[in-house]
Amino acid sequence: MKNQILSFKDVTMIYHTAQGETAAVKDLNFYVQRGEFVAIIGPSGCGKTTILSLAAGLLNPSGGKISVADNVTFGYMLQKDELFPWRTIEKNILLPLEIKNTHTAENRKKALDLAIKYGLGDFLKSYPDQLSGGMRQRAALIRTLASDPTMLLLDEPFSALDYQTRLNVCDDVYNIIRSEKKTALLITHDISEAISVADRVLVLSKRPAHVVGEHVLHFDANTKPLQRREEKEFSGWFEMLWRQLNV
Repeated sequence: MKNQILSFKDVTMIYHTAQGETAAVKDLNFYVQRGEFVAIIGPSGCGKTTILSLAAGLLNPSGGKISVADNVTFGYMLQKDELFPWRTIEKNILLPLEIKNTHTAENRKKALDLAIKYGLGDFLKSYPDQLSGGMRQRAALIRTLASDPTMLLLDEPFSALDYQTRLNVCDDVYNIIRSEKKTALLITHDISEAISVADRVLVLSKRPAHVVGEHVLHFDANTKPLQRREEKEFSGWFEMLWRQLNV
Protein backbone atom coordinates (compact mmCIF):
# COMPACT_ATOMS: atom_id res chain seq x y z
CA MET A 1 0.00 0.00 0.00
CA LYS A 2 1.11 3.52 -0.79
CA ASN A 3 0.85 4.82 2.79
CA GLN A 4 2.61 1.90 4.46
CA ILE A 5 5.59 3.03 6.49
CA LEU A 6 6.38 -0.31 8.12
CA SER A 7 5.71 -3.85 6.95
CA PHE A 8 6.68 -7.35 8.05
CA LYS A 9 6.56 -10.06 5.39
CA ASP A 10 7.02 -13.70 6.47
CA VAL A 11 9.32 -12.57 9.29
CA THR A 12 10.89 -15.20 11.52
CA MET A 13 13.11 -14.57 14.55
CA ILE A 14 15.06 -17.40 16.16
CA TYR A 15 17.18 -16.90 19.27
CA HIS A 16 20.23 -19.14 19.61
CA THR A 17 21.48 -20.07 23.07
CA ALA A 18 23.71 -22.71 24.57
CA GLN A 19 20.55 -24.69 25.33
CA GLY A 20 19.34 -24.61 21.72
CA GLU A 21 17.07 -22.56 19.48
CA THR A 22 13.93 -20.66 20.43
CA ALA A 23 11.62 -19.30 17.74
CA ALA A 24 10.07 -16.06 19.00
CA VAL A 25 8.07 -15.23 15.85
CA LYS A 26 7.43 -17.24 12.70
CA ASP A 27 5.99 -16.22 9.33
CA LEU A 28 4.79 -12.92 10.80
CA ASN A 29 2.91 -10.60 8.42
CA PHE A 30 1.49 -7.17 9.17
CA TYR A 31 1.80 -3.51 8.16
CA VAL A 32 1.34 -0.06 9.64
CA GLN A 33 0.11 2.89 7.60
CA ARG A 34 1.09 6.51 8.11
CA GLY A 35 -1.04 8.15 10.80
CA GLU A 36 -2.38 4.85 12.16
CA PHE A 37 -2.45 3.75 15.77
CA VAL A 38 -2.00 -0.04 15.68
CA ALA A 39 -2.12 -2.22 18.80
CA ILE A 40 -0.73 -5.74 19.03
CA ILE A 41 -2.03 -8.07 21.73
CA GLY A 42 -0.88 -11.57 22.50
CA PRO A 43 -0.27 -14.11 25.27
CA SER A 44 2.51 -13.46 27.75
CA GLY A 45 5.89 -14.46 26.36
CA CYS A 46 4.71 -14.69 22.76
CA GLY A 47 7.38 -12.34 21.38
CA LYS A 48 5.66 -8.94 21.42
CA THR A 49 8.75 -7.00 22.54
CA THR A 50 10.82 -8.86 19.94
CA ILE A 51 8.55 -7.37 17.28
CA LEU A 52 9.30 -3.82 18.41
CA SER A 53 13.02 -4.56 18.52
CA LEU A 54 12.84 -5.90 14.96
CA ALA A 55 10.87 -2.85 13.80
CA ALA A 56 13.42 -0.49 15.35
CA GLY A 57 16.31 -2.34 13.73
CA LEU A 58 17.74 -3.45 17.09
CA LEU A 59 17.47 -7.05 15.89
CA ASN A 60 17.90 -8.57 12.46
CA PRO A 61 15.30 -11.16 11.48
CA SER A 62 16.33 -14.76 10.92
CA GLY A 63 14.08 -14.85 7.86
CA GLY A 64 11.60 -12.78 5.91
CA LYS A 65 11.68 -9.07 5.16
CA ILE A 66 11.03 -5.91 7.16
CA SER A 67 10.42 -2.81 5.05
CA VAL A 68 10.56 0.76 6.34
CA ALA A 69 9.57 3.71 4.16
CA ASP A 70 12.19 6.30 3.25
CA ASN A 71 13.10 8.86 5.92
CA VAL A 72 11.06 7.12 8.63
CA THR A 73 12.57 7.41 12.11
CA PHE A 74 11.47 5.68 15.29
CA GLY A 75 10.95 6.75 18.88
CA TYR A 76 10.90 3.94 21.44
CA MET A 77 8.90 4.29 24.68
CA LEU A 78 9.61 1.64 27.30
CA GLN A 79 7.48 0.02 30.01
CA LYS A 80 9.04 2.23 32.69
CA ASP A 81 9.80 5.91 32.21
CA GLU A 82 13.57 5.30 32.66
CA LEU A 83 14.16 8.97 33.47
CA PHE A 84 17.63 9.59 34.88
CA PRO A 85 17.14 10.62 38.53
CA TRP A 86 20.17 12.94 38.57
CA ARG A 87 18.91 14.99 35.63
CA THR A 88 16.10 17.52 35.76
CA ILE A 89 12.98 16.89 33.69
CA GLU A 90 14.26 19.47 31.20
CA LYS A 91 17.60 17.70 30.83
CA ASN A 92 15.90 14.31 30.56
CA ILE A 93 13.68 15.61 27.76
CA LEU A 94 16.66 17.04 25.90
CA LEU A 95 18.72 13.85 26.19
CA PRO A 96 17.82 12.49 22.69
CA LEU A 97 19.12 15.71 21.15
CA GLU A 98 22.42 15.32 22.99
CA ILE A 99 22.76 11.68 21.95
CA LYS A 100 22.03 12.45 18.30
CA ASN A 101 24.16 15.59 18.35
CA THR A 102 21.19 17.70 17.25
CA HIS A 103 21.03 19.91 20.33
CA THR A 104 20.53 23.16 18.44
CA ALA A 105 18.67 26.18 19.80
CA GLU A 106 15.79 25.47 17.38
CA ASN A 107 15.45 21.80 18.38
CA ARG A 108 15.77 22.66 22.07
CA LYS A 109 12.95 25.19 21.72
CA LYS A 110 10.71 22.67 19.92
CA ALA A 111 11.24 20.05 22.62
CA LEU A 112 10.63 22.44 25.50
CA ASP A 113 7.61 23.96 23.74
CA LEU A 114 6.14 20.44 23.63
CA ALA A 115 6.75 20.06 27.36
CA ILE A 116 5.01 23.35 28.06
CA LYS A 117 2.16 22.57 25.67
CA TYR A 118 1.42 19.32 27.49
CA GLY A 119 1.57 20.56 31.05
CA LEU A 120 5.19 20.10 32.09
CA GLY A 121 6.24 23.74 31.95
CA ASP A 122 6.18 24.18 35.73
CA PHE A 123 8.21 21.02 36.31
CA LEU A 124 11.16 21.45 33.95
CA LYS A 125 13.58 22.23 36.80
CA SER A 126 12.20 19.43 38.97
CA TYR A 127 13.75 15.99 39.32
CA PRO A 128 11.90 12.76 38.44
CA ASP A 129 11.34 11.72 42.06
CA GLN A 130 9.43 14.97 42.61
CA LEU A 131 6.80 14.01 40.00
CA SER A 132 3.91 11.58 40.11
CA GLY A 133 4.06 8.38 38.07
CA GLY A 134 1.68 9.84 35.51
CA MET A 135 3.72 13.02 35.09
CA ARG A 136 6.91 11.01 34.75
CA GLN A 137 5.36 8.94 31.97
CA ARG A 138 4.23 12.10 30.22
CA ALA A 139 7.80 13.40 30.47
CA ALA A 140 9.05 10.13 29.00
CA LEU A 141 6.73 10.57 26.01
CA ILE A 142 7.86 14.18 25.47
CA ARG A 143 11.47 12.93 25.61
CA THR A 144 10.59 10.34 22.95
CA LEU A 145 9.03 13.07 20.79
CA ALA A 146 11.95 15.49 21.26
CA SER A 147 13.81 14.12 18.26
CA ASP A 148 10.63 14.32 16.14
CA PRO A 149 10.33 10.63 15.18
CA THR A 150 7.96 9.59 12.41
CA MET A 151 6.66 6.60 14.34
CA LEU A 152 6.39 5.70 18.01
CA LEU A 153 7.03 2.16 19.26
CA LEU A 154 5.23 1.74 22.58
CA ASP A 155 6.29 -1.20 24.75
CA GLU A 156 3.45 -1.56 27.29
CA PRO A 157 4.05 2.04 28.41
CA PHE A 158 1.33 2.03 31.08
CA SER A 159 2.01 -1.34 32.71
CA ALA A 160 4.10 0.05 35.59
CA LEU A 161 1.30 2.40 36.72
CA ASP A 162 -1.57 1.75 39.11
CA TYR A 163 -4.96 1.26 37.46
CA GLN A 164 -6.39 4.74 38.05
CA THR A 165 -3.21 6.50 36.92
CA ARG A 166 -2.99 4.15 33.96
CA LEU A 167 -6.40 5.21 32.65
CA ASN A 168 -5.54 8.91 32.91
CA VAL A 169 -2.06 8.55 31.40
CA CYS A 170 -3.50 6.49 28.55
CA ASP A 171 -5.77 9.43 27.74
CA ASP A 172 -2.79 11.81 27.94
CA VAL A 173 -0.55 9.75 25.68
CA TYR A 174 -3.34 9.14 23.15
CA ASN A 175 -4.16 12.85 22.97
CA ILE A 176 -0.53 13.85 22.52
CA ILE A 177 0.10 11.26 19.79
CA ARG A 178 -3.04 12.29 17.92
CA SER A 179 -2.36 16.00 18.35
CA GLU A 180 1.20 15.63 17.05
CA LYS A 181 -0.06 13.45 14.16
CA LYS A 182 2.29 10.58 14.90
CA THR A 183 2.05 6.97 13.77
CA ALA A 184 2.13 4.51 16.66
CA LEU A 185 2.61 0.78 17.21
CA LEU A 186 1.62 -0.36 20.70
CA ILE A 187 2.18 -3.78 22.19
CA THR A 188 0.13 -4.72 25.24
CA HIS A 189 -1.39 -7.69 27.03
CA ASP A 190 -4.34 -5.51 28.07
CA ILE A 191 -7.31 -6.03 25.72
CA SER A 192 -9.23 -3.02 27.07
CA GLU A 193 -6.23 -0.80 26.55
CA ALA A 194 -5.84 -1.92 22.94
CA ILE A 195 -9.51 -1.28 22.17
CA SER A 196 -9.43 2.12 23.85
CA VAL A 197 -6.61 3.57 21.71
CA ALA A 198 -6.19 1.67 18.45
CA ASP A 199 -7.48 2.12 14.92
CA ARG A 200 -6.60 -1.52 14.31
CA VAL A 201 -5.86 -4.43 16.63
CA LEU A 202 -3.67 -7.39 15.69
CA VAL A 203 -3.96 -10.61 17.72
CA LEU A 204 -0.94 -12.88 18.02
CA SER A 205 -0.76 -16.60 18.65
CA LYS A 206 1.36 -18.24 21.33
CA ARG A 207 5.09 -18.41 20.63
CA PRO A 208 6.29 -18.57 17.93
CA ALA A 209 4.00 -15.64 17.26
CA HIS A 210 2.06 -15.07 14.08
CA VAL A 211 -1.05 -13.00 13.42
CA VAL A 212 -4.29 -14.92 14.02
CA GLY A 213 -6.66 -11.96 13.86
CA GLU A 214 -6.87 -8.40 12.53
CA HIS A 215 -9.68 -6.04 13.50
CA VAL A 216 -10.45 -2.49 12.39
CA LEU A 217 -12.16 -0.51 15.16
CA HIS A 218 -14.70 2.01 13.94
CA PHE A 219 -14.70 4.48 16.81
CA ASP A 220 -14.92 8.21 16.16
CA ALA A 221 -11.37 9.61 16.00
CA ASN A 222 -12.32 12.32 18.49
CA THR A 223 -13.48 9.80 21.11
CA LYS A 224 -10.91 9.59 23.90
CA PRO A 225 -9.81 6.26 25.40
CA LEU A 226 -11.86 6.67 28.58
CA GLN A 227 -14.92 7.54 26.49
CA ARG A 228 -14.40 4.51 24.24
CA ARG A 229 -14.69 2.27 27.28
CA GLU A 230 -18.24 3.59 27.74
CA GLU A 231 -19.33 2.94 24.16
CA LYS A 232 -21.87 0.13 23.67
CA GLU A 233 -19.68 -1.75 21.19
CA PHE A 234 -16.71 -1.84 23.58
CA SER A 235 -17.84 -4.99 25.41
CA GLY A 236 -18.48 -6.77 22.11
CA TRP A 237 -14.95 -6.06 20.92
CA PHE A 238 -13.57 -7.19 24.27
CA GLU A 239 -15.41 -10.51 24.13
CA MET A 240 -14.32 -11.19 20.54
CA LEU A 241 -10.66 -10.41 21.22
CA TRP A 242 -10.69 -12.39 24.47
CA ARG A 243 -11.96 -15.47 22.67
CA GLN A 244 -9.42 -15.13 19.88
CA LEU A 245 -6.60 -14.57 22.34
CA ASN A 246 -7.50 -17.67 24.33
CA VAL A 247 -8.06 -20.18 21.53
